[in-house]
Amino acid sequence: MILAVNTADPTCKVWLVNGTTRQFFEWEAGRGLADGLIGYLRSILQENELSWNDITAVAVYKGPGSFTGLRIGLTVLNTIAYDMTIPVIGTTGDDWLDEALERIDRRESDGLVMPLYGREPNITKQRK
Repeated sequence: MILAVNTADPTCKVWLVNGTTRQFFEWEAGRGLADGLIGYLRSILQENELSWNDITAVAVYKGPGSFTGLRIGLTVLNTIAYDMTIPVIGTTGDDWLDEALERIDRRESDGLVMPLYGREPNITKQRK
């Protein structure tokens, strides 16, 4: 089972992919992404009678998108992949999920996915 997640928008999008079957879920996370993402993923797994151990790879949308949403999502998904010693693939663009699944089929892994914000982060720039 492949876990795929996109946290670039206030609506968190999740897919469970098993072979050619794709189940889609979405959650209006808003500002609750940091507090709720792991619980939301856990509830999806439980509702589908799955456990964390059933996940064989992780696919994640790496941007561009919300600075905070991408950081939270990538941190959680990178940590899951690292802890479980499974591949993690980060891709971008309209076909990000298809590209990630193809790379997983080729047994690739990014090891660590870094965000693509679409512009330089400006968290250290002084406000006027």
